[in-house]
Amino acid sequence: MDGKGATADPQLQHFIEIETQKQRFQQLVHQMTEVCWEKCMDKPGPKLDSRTEVCFVNCVERFIDTSQFILNRLEQTQRSKGSFSETMSD
Repeated sequence: MDGKGATADPQLQHFIEIETQKQRFQQLVHQMTEVCWEKCMDKPGPKLDSRTEVCFVNCVERFIDTSQFILNRLEQTQRSKGSFSETMSD
């Protein structure tokens, strides 16, 4: 035996983590686009009016802030209690 046992290759694990992060990011962008489009786009046209542009900017900023808050909360929960399900009853 080579001493590694069942441990996966660290480079492979790192690659998988990066690809998983890319996929999550793409999902977030898709979700954000869908949410903000439905919220802000009344009638599509050749140009965005200033009201629509401000709506998109605010929507994206809120979406990012909310996503970051949720991720931070999940990380805190996992560190402090070990599982997300335990905090759902708080």
